[in-house]
Amino acid sequence: MVDNSACNPELVLAHKFSEEIITYTERDVAVYALGVGACGRDAVDTGELKYVYDENGQQFIKVLPTFSTLFSLGVLPQICSMPGLQFDKRLVLHGQQYIEIYKPLPANATIHSKVTVAGLHDKGKASVLEIETRSYKKESGELLSLNRTSVFLRGAGGFSDPSKPFTYSNYPALLYRLSGDYNPLHSDPMIGKAAGGDPDMIKNIFARFLLHVYPGEALITEMWIEDFRVIYQVKVKERNRAVLSGYVQLHHRLAASL
Repeated sequence: MVDNSACNPELVLAHKFSEEIITYTERDVAVYALGVGACGRDAVDTGELKYVYDENGQQFIKVLPTFSTLFSLGVLPQICSMPGLQFDKRLVLHGQQYIEIYKPLPANATIHSKVTVAGLHDKGKASVLEIETRSYKKESGELLSLNRTSVFLRGAGGFSDPSKPFTYSNYPALLYRLSGDYNPLHSDPMIGKAAGGDPDMIKNIFARFLLHVYPGEALITEMWIEDFRVIYQVKVKERNRAVLSGYVQLHHRLAASL
């Protein structure tokens, strides 16, 4: 039985995670791509082979943007020993995932990740812990990606007034500039774009996990375009139930429909 009265939200939000260093190679990138289905139907599919093989003279294999989610896996064991938070490890669920891509991911690299607590929300009978991971290329210090992972902790809620979530605001840069630093980089998206903040077609990715999937079930993926977003939904064919939903935010509007 979890003693929710022992939870200390302020202590959780102030927690400092250790920084993560990982090194990966082209082989790791290829194994990941194969694991999520690349070339699953056709081993020489020209649209997918580039993620597992250097084809047609390309110097390196391409890296799927979602590969960056692996950069934040090392912090998950640390959550279990966070001070100020008590929960049953058997009742933990991956609630949702948000990804921002700032630079194309290299085919091999050493990654330095800085991890922070982005929010803690009391849901009554459960709580949601948000972990934010910023990942940099160690050699150059370039920011490559941001991952925001929401972890659903069943049975760990009821420690605060549910009408007052413990979280950070989403406008600290605008507030900070009023202290005297009027660099437009803090407030003007166009300045950020000119500084190299928009390098890729994919700007960010959001996914929400809705339901469980049993081994062997067939999945149907539906996608449609709305302005600069590709909206998607995944259903289980046998039960006709949605199990995953989300969107991919683009830098440029797609010319053709999906």
